[in-house]
Amino acid sequence: MFDLDLRSRKPIYEQLVDKLKALIINEVLQQDEKLPSVRTLAQQITVNPNTIQKAYRELETQGFIYSIKGKGSFVSPTAISENKEELTKMKESLKQLIAEALFLGIKADAIHALVDEATDVVNRRNEK
Repeated sequence: MFDLDLRSRKPIYEQLVDKLKALIINEVLQQDEKLPSVRTLAQQITVNPNTIQKAYRELETQGFIYSIKGKGSFVSPTAISENKEELTKMKESLKQLIAEALFLGIKADAIHALVDEATDVVNRRNEK
C-alpha cells in the first residue's frame, strides 16, 4: 500500500501524509471509507504506531480525514476548505512550483493542461 523511503531526509510521517493524500485525491480511498487502525497499519508497514498517529493527526488537521472516538479514522467528505491560512500557504507553494517549472522550460500551455487535468479529476470525484 505504501512505499516509504527510509533513507529519505523527509520524515516518515510526512511521507505517509503525502501517500494518504494522494490516495484520497486520486479516489483510491473513498469518502467516509475507514482507514486502517494505527496499530494495524504500523504492523503492516513496520513503522512505530506513534508515527502513524502523527500522520493521522496531520491529515485530520488538514481536513483530509476525521476521527470518531472508539471507531477509527475515516476519509472526509469533499468540502471546500475555509481555512484561509492553509489556502494562502497552498497558493504560495503553487506559485513557487509554477515559477520553477517555467524556469526549467515547461511551457505555460503544458501547465494549463495539467491544471485542466487536475480539475477534471476533482469534478469527476464531486459528481459521485
